[in-house]
Amino acid sequence: MSGADLRLEGIGKRYGQVAAVRPLDLVVPGGALVTLLGPSGCGKTTLLRLVAGLEQPDQGRILLGGRDVTTLSAGERDVSMVFQSYALFPHLTVLDNVGYGLVSRGVKRAEARRRAEATLETVGLAGYGARLPAELSGGQQQRVAVARALVLEPEVLLFDEPLSNLDTRLRRTMREEIRALQQRLGLTVLYVTHDQAEAMAVSDLVVVMHNAGIAQSGTPRQLYEQPDSVFVASFMGDANPVRAEVASVAGGQAQVRLGGLMLTLPARGCGPGQADLVIRPEAIRRVATGGLPARVRRASYMGSHAEYVLESDFGPLLAVVPGYAALHPAGSMVAFDIDTAGAVLMAQGKGEER
Repeated sequence: MSGADLRLEGIGKRYGQVAAVRPLDLVVPGGALVTLLGPSGCGKTTLLRLVAGLEQPDQGRILLGGRDVTTLSAGERDVSMVFQSYALFPHLTVLDNVGYGLVSRGVKRAEARRRAEATLETVGLAGYGARLPAELSGGQQQRVAVARALVLEPEVLLFDEPLSNLDTRLRRTMREEIRALQQRLGLTVLYVTHDQAEAMAVSDLVVVMHNAGIAQSGTPRQLYEQPDSVFVASFMGDANPVRAEVASVAGGQAQVRLGGLMLTLPARGCGPGQADLVIRPEAIRRVATGGLPARVRRASYMGSHAEYVLESDFGPLLAVVPGYAALHPAGSMVAFDIDTAGAVLMAQGKGEER
């Protein structure tokens, strides 16, 4: 099994006066896992349904392996979808659930059974074929849903919030299994989630959506370390957006004044004057002398690290401190500086018009 490339060209969808997906271009390379990440209502599930053939676009083209499938029905496209609700038939056994799509396509029952058993083994459920869905755990039901999609050997596999019904520990296990399966079989996957940790864990590329369009796309590392806007920075992990002043720019480097600190950062197109500065929580470091003053509003022990909410001259700041040192109590004063590796400068308001 190997996946085909998926290409969206100027694809758009409206419901009356509301733009569900503003015209956009997107390429999912064959054998890659690309995640659509964004808040509720940003257009990511609508875009997935357009690819699946469950909705028809108002404009643009959908190309699958170079073939134009824009006007084809869902059954005529070589894609399979794993739904958030699993959508298993409760009265059918696991084996019959997995083989249902094959039988519906006219595959003989004996052949459908053989392929369904082989696919259950692929997802780690060999021997579970005689059970009913109600006799399985949430994670096992999710594997059945994946097996039902895989058995059809689609060119593209679609996931719509597949782990949202699972608890935190099981989500971590299942996302690792989905990623390992995708890489082992060379599947082309378009994956929808609103969970940035999930997106970073499974993706080759992440497409951050905002206001029915694409805010930015790139590898998880690119989006985390080089966001184009405060929105993307805030959606790709915890972030502290503050206003700072660019004192000067030379050789692509900016001298940035933040209170009593002067930071040297990549200018990223900024000139002298006000700018947005995004500070990652792990980049806020307590110092014994100097630094910027702040009062501890809240301190939380998290096991491997401590989390602080600090009251500063720039507003509240979230700080993450590794280690097991005693907590600074609420109300105490601390001093901090900024690790420039975790600070990103961007032009004031850049990308927020999206």
